[in-house]
Amino acid sequence: MWDSIWINANLATMADPDGYGIVEKGALAVKDGRIAWVGPQADLPSHTVKNTNDAGGRWITPGLIDCHTHLVYGGSRAQEFEMRLKGASYEEISRAGGGIVSTVKATRSANEDELFKAALPRIQNLMREGVTGIEIKSGYGLDTQTEGKMLRVATRLRDETGLSIQRTFLGAHALLPEYKDKPDDYITLVCDEMMPTLHSEGLIDAVDAFCEGIGFSAAQTERVFKKAQELNVPVKLHAEQLSNLNGARLTARYKGLSADHLEYIDEDGVKAMADAGTVAVLLPGAFYFLRETKVPPIDLFRKHNVPIAIATDLNPGSAPAHSLLLMFNMACTLFRMTPEEALAGATRNAAKALGWDDCGMLKEGQRADFVLWDIESPAELSYRFGFNPCAGVVRNGMKNDF
Repeated sequence: MWDSIWINANLATMADPDGYGIVEKGALAVKDGRIAWVGPQADLPSHTVKNTNDAGGRWITPGLIDCHTHLVYGGSRAQEFEMRLKGASYEEISRAGGGIVSTVKATRSANEDELFKAALPRIQNLMREGVTGIEIKSGYGLDTQTEGKMLRVATRLRDETGLSIQRTFLGAHALLPEYKDKPDDYITLVCDEMMPTLHSEGLIDAVDAFCEGIGFSAAQTERVFKKAQELNVPVKLHAEQLSNLNGARLTARYKGLSADHLEYIDEDGVKAMADAGTVAVLLPGAFYFLRETKVPPIDLFRKHNVPIAIATDLNPGSAPAHSLLLMFNMACTLFRMTPEEALAGATRNAAKALGWDDCGMLKEGQRADFVLWDIESPAELSYRFGFNPCAGVVRNGMKNDF
């Protein structure tokens, strides 16, 4: 007996590595929260079914996955944004208390309930666009107590929304003024206190760092990776966003899940990612907001068959982006990706970027996480922007109400 079937649907299964995996006039069956059958409706086997749902000719895709966000934080940087547009320099903004220091201060001063209350509308907005899985990073605490507070809020969001959520520890995100001339001492704090403590509390699913001239060196990043390896936690990295410090190659050496941003990566770095199976996570929202001009080398990723994912990078400083669908259009318009690549980037490749092997496609055995869309073709998801055609979401085989 199947729990439910969905008939009269057009399916973009994303199970074809070279395309949408389209099944027109298709059907999909669910049992125990998993996809039990998918294919042309004309081939639907005879089964006893508890519930039959008519998709009304709508398109069904896998649930969307936002694989890089900083969704839990305190405060706002809107005033800083306005100051910058009026001509204020970075130094002037910093002296006025802006920059990441302001977010750290606001996040430290907020309690868990306040952070949860602020984060919930952000995640609900993504859910209304068909997001069924998300990654949430820490990184605005920069001390053990606040980093743990952020990860506990991510856990609460997971438990209360039912979304699949990966909690990523990003203690090596930035240096506060008290560590300005002592970055190695701060990395010691990250490795010897923060990571072991928070890992022992069951709060860390993955570890990230910011490897950049304004962040941490490759050597300092490797110390973080070695500690993560010791704790048996997978790694990922903010790499090659502003310069090439060979962070992607370092990530590949540690079999990292993903290297993210990658505007300045070279071909050797791309080859290393290909050999390691590391996903390239591109963040067009940050590219747009920061007015970057160096486009990630899409053709190199294609040439070497590196999976490309896209994500919002939702954060208060460089990407206050609350729409994954908007990132589809930005990826196509700014990076010249195809609509097919954009959808793959927020489904099967995004799942791979999080190390999730049971979602991201419509095929037997996968989690029954999928979205119904009022669209004429899958390309429409990338074509329109500022419009949400989501007609319904199913998570773990159950219809989702927002």
